[in-house]
Amino acid sequence: MWSIAPLILLPFVASIAVLRAPDAHTRDRRVKGWSITLIVITLLVGIGSGLGSSEHALYALPHWLQVLLDGLFHLAGLLLAGVLLYLCRRIKGREWYIPALILVQTGILFLAETAAPPPRVEHPFAIDPFAILMALIIGVVGGLIALHAVPYMRDYHGHAPGVPDRRNGFYAMIFLFLAAMFGVVFANQLHWLFVFWEITTLCSFWLIAYPGTEEATRNAYRALGFNLIGGVAFAVALLWLTMGPGPHTWALDRLVGAGHLALLPAALIAIAGLAKSAQLPFSSWLLGAMVAPTPVSALLHSSTMVKAGVFILVKLAPVFHGTLAGLSLALIGGLTFVLTSLAAVNQRNAKPVLAYSTIANLGLIVMCAAVGTAEALWAAILLILFHALAKALLFLGVGSIEHLIGSRDIEDMEGLVYRRPELAAMFLIGIMGMFLAPFGMLLSKYTSLQAFLSMDLLPGEGALLAAILAFGSGPTLFFWSKWMGRLVAKPHRLQPITTPPPRDEQLVLGSLTALTALSCALFPLIELGFAMPYTSGLAALGLVPVQTMAIPWESVGIMTLMLGGLFALPLAFWLRPPSYLETTPYLSGANVGEDSYRGAMGSERLAVSHGYYLTGFFAERTLMRLGVLGALVLGLGMLGGSL
Repeated sequence: MWSIAPLILLPFVASIAVLRAPDAHTRDRRVKGWSITLIVITLLVGIGSGLGSSEHALYALPHWLQVLLDGLFHLAGLLLAGVLLYLCRRIKGREWYIPALILVQTGILFLAETAAPPPRVEHPFAIDPFAILMALIIGVVGGLIALHAVPYMRDYHGHAPGVPDRRNGFYAMIFLFLAAMFGVVFANQLHWLFVFWEITTLCSFWLIAYPGTEEATRNAYRALGFNLIGGVAFAVALLWLTMGPGPHTWALDRLVGAGHLALLPAALIAIAGLAKSAQLPFSSWLLGAMVAPTPVSALLHSSTMVKAGVFILVKLAPVFHGTLAGLSLALIGGLTFVLTSLAAVNQRNAKPVLAYSTIANLGLIVMCAAVGTAEALWAAILLILFHALAKALLFLGVGSIEHLIGSRDIEDMEGLVYRRPELAAMFLIGIMGMFLAPFGMLLSKYTSLQAFLSMDLLPGEGALLAAILAFGSGPTLFFWSKWMGRLVAKPHRLQPITTPPPRDEQLVLGSLTALTALSCALFPLIELGFAMPYTSGLAALGLVPVQTMAIPWESVGIMTLMLGGLFALPLAFWLRPPSYLETTPYLSGANVGEDSYRGAMGSERLAVSHGYYLTGFFAERTLMRLGVLGALVLGLGMLGGSL
């Protein structure tokens, strides 16, 4: 139990220390110091909690302390509502629903706490292998992002002199965000979890609005409004668990243990999870959040906000297993996976590509959670890990590239490997981590496919989900390989050599690159240390069927060989460079140099090549409208199926 407290309290204390820093030098030094401390403490807690243990440990508190904390969380909920209402002072007329949602949510929660004695939770905190893995993601990846933010934000304000410098508050919000995330993964008391949940909503609002522009402000309010819809659903679930026919509990473990009897409150909390993880019909808030500085994007996509959403869905998975409500939830994830993968194909701006990719992969995790078998949960947990590492690397890499070349346009990244080979190499590993063997995302998708095919709720249900997985994966292969092609393409004209990123940025990018590769090399240990113990623990409690599928060691051996080859081949080329003859390309006319040709009318033309974005085939707006409509229908089906 006492290993949890430092993880929640340390970033909270860091937040206050950074906020009160007297000058920029002290502030930056404190951010680095607290970030490194957080990474070390998280690793120690992860190791000390016993990797490989299948124990799902519950922790009680002394009665006086629990009463004190109950009161503090009650006050924190009211204070949070007051702060959110204060932040609504800049809303426009069409955003009237945001303060209305805050008032409705607070009223429902107040009713749940006062109209009837709220259920007493004997064990307000819990630790299991999945929570430990999430803590490692939050502490290590989140800490690295905070480290990267120090030099990045210095450059950011150099490039955007009109943005008010509020970096003390910026770093303080990042640490507060991490503290709240630790609370979300360790809280077993649903009311406490709800308060931590809403703190992440507040932090995301403030960070998205950081640039202070009209666009950033409007997008921050959209994120706040959509997440408040989920918050209201969560509050209704608490009210149901207090005053409804059953189960009468505010303990997450007992809610999950109630199985299908808890379908309605679980479906309501799932709505909150869908909103937080930016699934359709809520996905547009995450796309709007791209206006925020890049470290915020990396934080939202890798170790905090969206991961909180899929975390709670994976925890509730045993309730949805084998139900029509679970099938509806799986189809919401599947619809999101396919449509956002197609929408990503249209994008030239790097950040929207990464955003759509995140939403799509989270859709796949939602599918796995809704299926709820041990195999599907195994895949979901590994998808969360591999996605967090690769996506943090890619977002921070885009930020560094943008500061070097002054653009986020994928076309402008042509030939990056010739200008900054070390940065291009790290970025390429991040892209490969998203879709190529032997990296873990592909392995997790393969396991998901097997898990879907083993479903038996409805005839053809497994084949339907497997088809969704196959057709959704196709576009991802297209846009990732297209992006890789631009990075390694030989530019027509020699581009100016840019200065390297600051040392701290390189250190963080190098660390994330190493972690992305190591997570693949150490995949069997990760499986044995986290995924298998968690699913085995659920099976031992009778919450999910016993896992029958395992990754054959022959496959692990092949993956290891592929990974070795991936790093050995560049080394071999470096030790013995290949010899080749350079020729000028055929340019549909008489060549004039390497990048121009003389056409039929004798005029000289510049040969230009660029990626194919299929804009004539997939209209982003149409796809999203269809997706929102379909997800709303499926959401109603989920609630209807839970009654």
